[in-house]
Amino acid sequence: MKKIFLLAAVLFALSTPVFADYVYKSGVTASYYADKFHGRKTSNGEVFNMYALTAAHKTLPFNTVVKVTNLANGKSVTVRINDRGPFVKGREIDLSKAAAVKLDMIKSGTAKVKLTIVSSSTSSASAQKWKDPGSANKTWDIQLGAFTERKNAEALVKKLQAAGFRKYLAYQKSGKYTRVVIRDIATDDVQDYLDALERKGFTDYFVRERAKIKKSPE
Repeated sequence: MKKIFLLAAVLFALSTPVFADYVYKSGVTASYYADKFHGRKTSNGEVFNMYALTAAHKTLPFNTVVKVTNLANGKSVTVRINDRGPFVKGREIDLSKAAAVKLDMIKSGTAKVKLTIVSSSTSSASAQKWKDPGSANKTWDIQLGAFTERKNAEALVKKLQAAGFRKYLAYQKSGKYTRVVIRDIATDDVQDYLDALERKGFTDYFVRERAKIKKSPE
């Protein structure tokens, strides 16, 4: 079993953790569900409602709230992730029809969008089995916190180091934010890490394809 990450107390204690209003991706393709999916079960066990503002994503935790902006017309909608997909090459997010209407993309069928994280899942009921959306040869980072003040990121890292977790910790700098991540995880090991986090009640995380690390904690 992989290392267990003791994190919650730190995230609540530090004054400026940032998961809200974080630009996750931009210039990616959104599509929307066909009407035939109305009433079917989603990956988290809900019944899909084409009139609700929900969406499918391959890796974002269930119940993550995402603002989707249509880059062609500037229109935006806020949706909640409750399903997995889309599983069509080149597509990033699959929207309910109601969300697609708000983005004025019904006629085009797809749109280039920007995804902004409004809030991430905080419910242990949102635990899901992580599925590799691509090649098994990829590696992944799990983001555990993002801070506007570097000292708060360093405090989190020190807590993790004190618990014995040194090898996989790293900082990533993105604009004014300093992220704390568990880095470079093999596809086959991702679920072990997520299970460990979920068992401890820590559901604020993002899984993303391996990004360049600016600096590793010494």
